[in-house]
Amino acid sequence: MQIIDSGPNYSSGTKAQINMLYVTVLTLVATLGGLLFGYDTAVISGAEKSIQEYLIIPLGLSSLAHGATISSALIGCIIGGAISGMISTRLGRKKSLMLSALLFFVSALGAAYPEFLFFKQGEHSMGVLLAFNFYRIIGGIGVGLASAVCPMYIGEIAPAEIRGKLVSLNQFAIIFGMLVVYFVNWGIASGQTAEWINEIGWRYMFLSLTIPSALFGILLFFVPETPRYLTFIKKDEEALKILTKINGEARGKEIFSEIKSTVVEHKSEIFAFGKTVIVIGILLSVFQQFVGINVALYYAPRIFESMGVHKDSSMLQTVVMGLVNVVFTVIAIFTVDKWGRKPLLIVGSVGMAVGMFAIAILSYYQIIGIATLVFIIVYTASFMMSWGPICWVLISEIFPNKIRGSAIAIAVAAQWAANYLISSTYPFMMEFSGAFTYGFYGVMSVLSLLFVWRWVPETKGKSLEEIEKIWKK
Repeated sequence: MQIIDSGPNYSSGTKAQINMLYVTVLTLVATLGGLLFGYDTAVISGAEKSIQEYLIIPLGLSSLAHGATISSALIGCIIGGAISGMISTRLGRKKSLMLSALLFFVSALGAAYPEFLFFKQGEHSMGVLLAFNFYRIIGGIGVGLASAVCPMYIGEIAPAEIRGKLVSLNQFAIIFGMLVVYFVNWGIASGQTAEWINEIGWRYMFLSLTIPSALFGILLFFVPETPRYLTFIKKDEEALKILTKINGEARGKEIFSEIKSTVVEHKSEIFAFGKTVIVIGILLSVFQQFVGINVALYYAPRIFESMGVHKDSSMLQTVVMGLVNVVFTVIAIFTVDKWGRKPLLIVGSVGMAVGMFAIAILSYYQIIGIATLVFIIVYTASFMMSWGPICWVLISEIFPNKIRGSAIAIAVAAQWAANYLISSTYPFMMEFSGAFTYGFYGVMSVLSLLFVWRWVPETKGKSLEEIEKIWKK
């Protein structure tokens, strides 16, 4: 058992003896939900054109129908995010994650074979299209739950000194999940004919999701509930036991006392701490999506194909971009508890603005080449070292204990609604003007900088209970 003596604690003279091995294991299991989040949302990037060829074109549907189908999982994400507060409060954080694992598994099977039970395989009909969208929405509900509850789980077990780093691991898992599925999609498509990919290959891409979702569900049986939720449901002895195991006996008792002081008998209204904290949480979520990151993730192969590269090469370049994402997410993990949340967000906003405005200019002058790839990487790297992980860190920690489940649900639902709006309108916007589309994302990057500079508080090194005092003031 690895014990780290972190020295005098941030809020008192008590030394925190953090059991790094135990808290890391709990975090890694929880981040499998983040990996599934990334895997499920990015698997569509490899199958996107095949879905168009297999379901959209045969039915004579428009680009709007194509965009809506590719983004249909986001409807489920909105639902999952919206109900995550109710479910995580009633079932607990652990059982909520178990439910999300089940939804991932069912969705993977159904999306791979939407004809199951009601249609013949190979049938091109509106019914098959609706069934595909239904299963993608089921998976989206799992994503919505995981996106809210995974950072909540990690935030509630993590010591304040390393909370930013541990919650950022969830973003790393999301990006790693995307990177894994880029390799999976590339491996499935590599060397195959377009006809085979459009008939069979895309099914294997969705089916591959069953493996990590089953593993996630099994491992969740071996982790505990969070101590803050256990205190909320009056299981004080279990909560204290876990806090002691993570933080040492003295510090564990001190944290338990702080948690008890914030948990009241009556249910708190969502605006019990004012509207400001809720608005900040919502705007963090909305800006994370309005800067356009999921356009780069969902439509990456097609963006590279539009630059004039072959389909296999476009998927390979998507893998390269995925590797860049992982590297810069790691940078965020190692700096978030040293530099703080606000500096990283501001630097990231600057980098995203530069990248998107440059791509807009290149698009306007129809310059297609290596420069486009470079600025896409500049943009995504800036996002991954800032808004990608830090938004989730802040959402997991800024809300007071009494309203955390409900407040995170509102923020996450807003995030997925913004995600759906941006992703589903991308094909239509690109038909209108590529320069306008990327310029819009650049403007949103600038506005995100101004928002962080003016409204977002710094939370580095503060316990969840200390952060709560900001809103009490």
